[in-house]
Amino acid sequence: MYKVIGLLVLQLVCLSTFANPVITGTVKNQDGNLLIGANVLIDGSYYGTATNADGVFRLHVSYGNYVLRVSHMGYETRFIDVDVSGDKDLEIILPRLAYLAEEVIVSATRAHSRVPVAFTDVSRAEIEERDFGQDIPFILNLTPSFVASSDAGAGIGYTSFRIRGSDMNRINITVNGIPLNDPESHGVWWVNMPDLASSVDNVQIQRGVGTSSHGAGAFGASINLQTKTVAPDPYGEIVASAGSFNSLRNTVRLGSGMINERFTFDARLSRITSDGYIDRASSDLKSFFLSGAMHSENSLLKVNVFSGKEITYQAWDGVPSYMLDIDRRYNGIGSYTNEEGETVYYDNETDNYQQDHFQLFYSREISPSLNLNTALHYTKGYGYYEQYRENQRFGNYGLDNLVLAGQTISRSDLIRRKILDNHFFGMTWSLRYGSRNYDLTFGGAANRYLGDHYGHIIWAEYANNIPKNFEWYFNRGDKYDFNVFGKIEYRLTDNLNLYGDLQYRTINYTIDGIDDDLRDISRDHEYHFFNPKAGIFYEIDSRQNLYLSYSVAHREPNRSNFKDARPGEIPGPERLDNIETGYNFGSRNINLNANMFYMKYKDQLVLTGQINDVGAPVMTNVPDSYRAGLELLAGLRVSSILELGFNFSVSQNIISDFTEYIDNWDYWEDPDNEPLQILRHIGRTELSFSPPVIAGGDVTLNPTENFSINLSGKYVGRQFIDNTASRERMLNPYFFSDLRFSYKIETSRFGEFGINLMVGNIFNEKFETNAWIYRYIYQGKERYIDGFFPQAGRHFFSGVSIKF
Repeated sequence: MYKVIGLLVLQLVCLSTFANPVITGTVKNQDGNLLIGANVLIDGSYYGTATNADGVFRLHVSYGNYVLRVSHMGYETRFIDVDVSGDKDLEIILPRLAYLAEEVIVSATRAHSRVPVAFTDVSRAEIEERDFGQDIPFILNLTPSFVASSDAGAGIGYTSFRIRGSDMNRINITVNGIPLNDPESHGVWWVNMPDLASSVDNVQIQRGVGTSSHGAGAFGASINLQTKTVAPDPYGEIVASAGSFNSLRNTVRLGSGMINERFTFDARLSRITSDGYIDRASSDLKSFFLSGAMHSENSLLKVNVFSGKEITYQAWDGVPSYMLDIDRRYNGIGSYTNEEGETVYYDNETDNYQQDHFQLFYSREISPSLNLNTALHYTKGYGYYEQYRENQRFGNYGLDNLVLAGQTISRSDLIRRKILDNHFFGMTWSLRYGSRNYDLTFGGAANRYLGDHYGHIIWAEYANNIPKNFEWYFNRGDKYDFNVFGKIEYRLTDNLNLYGDLQYRTINYTIDGIDDDLRDISRDHEYHFFNPKAGIFYEIDSRQNLYLSYSVAHREPNRSNFKDARPGEIPGPERLDNIETGYNFGSRNINLNANMFYMKYKDQLVLTGQINDVGAPVMTNVPDSYRAGLELLAGLRVSSILELGFNFSVSQNIISDFTEYIDNWDYWEDPDNEPLQILRHIGRTELSFSPPVIAGGDVTLNPTENFSINLSGKYVGRQFIDNTASRERMLNPYFFSDLRFSYKIETSRFGEFGINLMVGNIFNEKFETNAWIYRYIYQGKERYIDGFFPQAGRHFFSGVSIKF
């Protein structure tokens, strides 16, 4: 494979040396000052470049007519018609915007074309094409090395994803540069922010450590979402869609446009409901988004408030493997036996949560070379999940046995709630200085998290000795997270850029109280991390470039790692050394990126089967593990109406030396002479949920300007569901395809009227995207309990939109 890539690169280098017409030009502002780093793109193509330290660009083209799209942050975008019958030399003037561009808000966390990292940008247009009310993981599913999963099977409700085999606990996610990962668990729950995609302007996915500056350590990737940017004209939009499994989505968006050239206001209100593909995996999701901004030529003050409220019936357990061929939609959660001995389901076995986000931004252009960005944020979360539990011991809840009519009762059916009440607040800041040969950025963040975890018993069959809303456990997490960083981009020559980034991060985390199993989990943890990054970018010519980077990242254990640890055995932090090297080629009709990566982990936390003193699984540091692979991305414009896209990832994901632990139930009650667990040394093995091959692609046909047909496909190779690399415990490879139709009509009365249709999994493939397993020895035989997460077969979504 590497030889093939090398030959392809060599051929493209050779092709680029043939004599072709050249468009050169200088980009300036209206005062005659050179604009360094202005983007110059041939509109409707993959081909573009940026101006050098002299404000000059160069594009190798063929004879013909072109439209250049020239843009720079803080300036109006211009479209320039160019008739190329020979070499052209242009001077392009970009007028300043009357207001400070909102791109400055995310500038400290974003990569641009000359930063040596592997990244993919997803535009607003691409988001709209794929948005039928499903969560963001399903909208991003076609990006490289990306695997999405849905508990309910159809992309609404609880959804998740992995990039390069790393789950969301190891992926740094920000909204407008503000950390989104929960500081305790490191997770992100998109169900708490339903229909967020309707308020997202663009997304950047950086694979590997990337340029992440704030929040959780990036151990597989970082994702930055930017919400709605300024719309200069008033607008309104109504979106309604319906689909399989009684799925409904209704969204209203409004914007004021620029008022008095200073003020803008935007709003969205949404509701999404679905029964889910899996039985009873229903969702009732509500959300809103509000934004207001005050603009001037040199400053921006902006407030975002967005909130989501979800009620979902639990489908977290998956489908047991023995049921997959019997009933793929089976959901056993909430089942109990009634007085007649029948199996019934508790109606309110639900998850209930509301999350409110408040963001305040202030950006100022102190001088043409110096910009300041600051942000304050606060996130409030409160919710619970409710469970019906049969035959529970009073002692497990800190309660005394009940004596009725001389009979001692030690067990009861009951209904309980596990509650989370949390607060996350802080600030981020950055100061950027740009000159002819270098850009410097200094910044930092200070954040605090307070999370109360507690449980109530709200009903019991035998409740005489139980106070109303009895609280059987309570603990609090208190976490401080502080970091400072400095970044430099140095233009050594017109073709050669150097990049450096130094970050210092300190964390202080305290847990105080007892957990739901009545164990005292109080403890204090403090960490100090130094995370350096360095890279080099070389532009071979205006069509081709190479890059190489080396980065270090650290990640502290999360709440579960701490609370489930064995007494006296505290898990340690993880370290990642990441090398990325890549090649990019872009022409009018062809785009190619080849990226190789090596991710070396020290003390990565993985599941080995080990348990703590009450039998709960714990994660263990393994000294040596790594991920190494190749990612290929390609785009081809066959004609003005036909476009092809493709990405392909191949990787090795290895633990160097692994020992598994299996519970031995035969000696669980009498452990004096036999071990509670059996140890098996496996040695070199594969990391779980890390497919060696991931591929995706699509074909887009535009028969007319207003009509689009898109056929996409996704292939994911086999995945082991534990770290033993046993084919008996594996997710089978799968391939599925989605078909989309889009038709838009411009009307004088309503503006734009759109009709959209999606046929998901058009070939009705049966596949599972996630799973879990618990293995044990009983009566001398190895047995297991497991759960798989099937995805929906052929299903449909259709929608209409009115923009005015």
